[in-house]
Amino acid sequence: MKQDFYEMTYILNPVLDEERFKELVSFIHKLIADNGGEVAETDEWGAKKLAYDIDGKGTGYYVNLYFNAPAPAIEVVERAMRISDDVLRYITLKYDAKMLRHYELRKKGELPQFFVQDEDEPKEDDN
Repeated sequence: MKQDFYEMTYILNPVLDEERFKELVSFIHKLIADNGGEVAETDEWGAKKLAYDIDGKGTGYYVNLYFNAPAPAIEVVERAMRISDDVLRYITLKYDAKMLRHYELRKKGELPQFFVQDEDEPKEDDN
């Protein structure tokens, strides 16, 4: 079955303890693997301030995933996200060829300079 490359960012309820965060991240990884996918990279951003309150919460625990999976796996993962009270929001992006090239260059550390932010430059948003 054809596999595409995806990026998924999701926000978890910030009142959960560290152990529960790890369980949820592992659960999502297992869902992807059980449905024929493979996680390439997981980036846990941690607790961040939200732009607006979601369910009365002003912060959320952000997780960013990069993975290969067949299209039916996305439906399964997104359904689990929708029915979970611990997931505040999620978004899934299917990478096209250009986005995939950019990801691969970033992984190799070979991005052209105009894509890399200088350390001396002030960041627009430190969240």
